[in-house]
Amino acid sequence: MVLTVLIAGLAFSTPREIAISRLLPAAPALAAAMWPVLPTILLGAFCLLLMTVLSLFYTDLGTQYTSAAIVAVTLAAAYGSHVRLQREEVLFHVRLVADAAQKVLLRPMPRRIEDIEIESLYLAAQEQARIGGDFYEAIGTPHGVRLLIGDVRGKGLSAVGVASAVISCFREAAYDERDLQGIIHRLETTVTRHSAVFPTQDQPEHFATALLAEIPHDGGHIRLLNCGHPPPLIAHRGKVQVLEPKTPSPPLNLASLIGDRYWVDSVAFGPGDQLLLYTDGVSEARDRTGQFFPLPDWMQRQSLEQPRELLDQLHRDLLRHSGGRLDDDIAALALRRSEAQDRGAVGVERG
Repeated sequence: MVLTVLIAGLAFSTPREIAISRLLPAAPALAAAMWPVLPTILLGAFCLLLMTVLSLFYTDLGTQYTSAAIVAVTLAAAYGSHVRLQREEVLFHVRLVADAAQKVLLRPMPRRIEDIEIESLYLAAQEQARIGGDFYEAIGTPHGVRLLIGDVRGKGLSAVGVASAVISCFREAAYDERDLQGIIHRLETTVTRHSAVFPTQDQPEHFATALLAEIPHDGGHIRLLNCGHPPPLIAHRGKVQVLEPKTPSPPLNLASLIGDRYWVDSVAFGPGDQLLLYTDGVSEARDRTGQFFPLPDWMQRQSLEQPRELLDQLHRDLLRHSGGRLDDDIAALALRRSEAQDRGAVGVERG
């Protein structure tokens, strides 16, 4: 409308030799990108009326040619608007399906399990994306609170399929298995079978990094089984520690190549302590100079007590560090023990 009024005003106020009126067909053409069919046609009719009024004042504007152009462009714009609306409707339904799939794959986390406060963060690298290869889960079981976070190699639907299979297996195994080694063996079998049944042309074998955590009912400690995943961070009495595994365990679906022995680390996790689990999209987020996000130093500077506040601040600082552009999906879990528990000794279990 603004463009139409501007062209009309210039057509009346400028010499007829300039023939600004010949720009009137541009108005309905632009309207097709934003308006429905009927308003686009009405705008074309309004432009045609303006051209008729102009012809009463200037008889040598080539009214018949401009009018024909307005009619032709308006009809084409109306059809373009119709096609655009159909595609927008299809895209809307696709997004509904994607949202439903994400709620199944990454269902809303419980904000509290027993004495553990839990919050989650997920950011897709691709604009308009809803789901990806990063995954996480937290479940209260008879063995304690058990958590999973991981990252499937690759992107796209194949990575989503592997992530879905891993999460579904974990939701069952977390209740059934007595220890973390039993869970990881079942996850390993799941990824191996999925890779054999659903191979892709550019990626015949899938593998995934994963981190399992268990907070038992009767102790102030947490058990960690790290299968090639970025090490979590723990904030204990104002100090941040990077929980590197004492002995690395193989990523999922690589046990046949480098061995199927898994080790569990046990560290103290007392009241008020916070634990941050994350995927490599967090630690490897780069700024314009190529520098990685300084996650341990960032964690040390935080004085936020609530997990939700910690993840919200992490979200803001990641976007600020990367200039608002993410190169990889990002997933993170923040945990905080809110009630006093007995502290367990630090050790290593081998299975």
